Amino acid sequence: MSELKDLVIMKDGHAVTTSLEVAKLFEKEHRTVLRDVRNLTAQNCTVKNMFIETTYTNKRGQEQPMIYMNRDGFSLLVMGYTGKKAMEFKLKYIEAFNKMEAYIREQEAAKQLPQTPEELLQLTMKATNHLDQRVTNVEEDIDYLKNKSEVDENQRYKLQKVRNKRCIEVCGGKESNFYKTKSRKVFMALAHDFKEYFQIPRYDALRKEDFDKAIEFINGWYPSVLLKRKIDQVNAQTDLDI
Repeated sequence: MSELKDLVIMKDGHAVTTSLEVAKLFEKEHRTVLRDVRNLTAQNCTVKNMFIETTYTNKRGQEQPMIYMNRDGFSLLVMGYTGKKAMEFKLKYIEAFNKMEAYIREQEAAKQLPQTPEELLQLTMKATNHLDQRVTNVEEDIDYLKNKSEVDENQRYKLQKVRNKRCIEVCGGKESNFYKTKSRKVFMALAHDFKEYFQIPRYDALRKEDFDKAIEFINGWYPSVLLKRKIDQVNAQTDLDI
């Protein structure tokens, strides 16, 4: 197991970690972590201030991309990382962030101790406002991940099962002539209508908030009149005719 030290560092007065550290400890390719971060920032511009893209020099002397992230950025990034080891590393990171932020607060407090009750009140109000804004930002990000982001792996699997079931039904069952010879036409027709209805380029681009509506759409989908007529004609044929 990698050494659990230097997980969180201080940069420009803020507690941060790097995409390199995340990739190393969560045992992922660095390019995968970079992709995950870029997907987050592309989906929601409000999270961009949680990440700073920069570069580092690798062992070969080559300049490569790297990303700094604060606690909120880290939390959003690894929310979907699962497994016993992943949980262990999340807890270690949270502990490291807490220690570094406590250290930063101590340093700042030593520099700017309030001298009067008025200064103390002003400092308290400022901290409260910052905390309120931070809570609001986190709540907005959580709402985005729950509803606006694309469906997760489990939801995609459920969509696939419902889609397959409906297409088989429309074809007339797995033993039907149409399913055995031309079922692709039904799958393509459903895919076309599905993407047109939800205005998306592919199934897995569906937003989480539309998942239940998508299940309802698939279960209630019917082919066009022309395709239905073709299905009936093929199914009416005998095996010899085919």
